[in-house]
Amino acid sequence: MGFLIRLAITAVALWVTTLIVPGVEVGGRSGGDTALTLVVVALIFGVVNAVLKPLIKVLGCVFYLLTLGLFALVVNALLFLLTDRIARALDLPFSVDGFWAAFWGAIVVTVATWLISVLVPDSLERR
Repeated sequence: MGFLIRLAITAVALWVTTLIVPGVEVGGRSGGDTALTLVVVALIFGVVNAVLKPLIKVLGCVFYLLTLGLFALVVNALLFLLTDRIARALDLPFSVDGFWAAFWGAIVVTVATWLISVLVPDSLERR
């Protein structure tokens, strides 16, 4: 149940990002298509972050230390761009127009996910 809640929170955060950040867009023929696209992109984004982010942190730990953690912003933007590329390969109507859209999009997704998570507690935390 916690996984589904986190997936829904990420999908809503992606939707908020499409509203705020120019260059991050989601399409669909109807509201249901758009919602399904957001859920699938949220799943892709979660898998990309779960698999690659720990590897990048280990391999790039020197860059994290040298930049006092600011390198994480670049990594998040690149992972957001990778999510865009995977979504395009799957013919999903989701697009990120370049590095700066990905940079700001990753920041908005992170902040929106955190804010929504504060408002909607995970069912596993209540136990």
